[in-house]
Amino acid sequence: MFYSKRSLGAVTRIFIAFVIVGVASGAVPPIYTLQPSTNSNESTQTKIARALSAAPPDIAKAATVMEKDPQGKMTVLRAGTNGFTCMPGDPTGIGMPAMCEDKASNEWSMDFAAHKPKPTNTVPGITYMLAGATQRSDSDPYDNTSEPIKIGPHWMIMWPFDPKTTGLPTTHKPTGAYIMWAGSPYAHLHVMGRP
Repeated sequence: MFYSKRSLGAVTRIFIAFVIVGVASGAVPPIYTLQPSTNSNESTQTKIARALSAAPPDIAKAATVMEKDPQGKMTVLRAGTNGFTCMPGDPTGIGMPAMCEDKASNEWSMDFAAHKPKPTNTVPGITYMLAGATQRSDSDPYDNTSEPIKIGPHWMIMWPFDPKTTGLPTTHKPTGAYIMWAGSPYAHLHVMGRP
């Protein structure tokens, strides 16, 4: 089983809410991408521990851990069996958090990184960033100049939809849920806290 009963229940409730309100796409790309790790002096164990800190323990224990080098090559640091891939990111960078995602979310991230007009995953993806993150904007994924925003532990459902149909806010909240990067095909549900 990939999810704990508690997190599966939360995901199921949110997914059912999306189905009820209707899910559709928007119009300009955004998101976190698989960022190269620039901390080459760190031990493999340190990177694995940081990557796994992004996921709930029941996901982390059987997740694959991978690292992307500055040339874009992906290296497996630890093999896993549950379909989730965790990356250590770079704690010194902005928008380079430790993260753990399932196959659909990984497809979503790769589509974003390739600047595809919209994500191609056919089911919702789950991304965990339970170690927190930094970013520059909740509305502009390409913002490289605004002051960094520290974000606490959170998780996301990667699925394109029209945020106007959900009734959820489109600006950052320290608790609860909101739609990040609203108005684009890559808008997604951002849920603060741990599942």
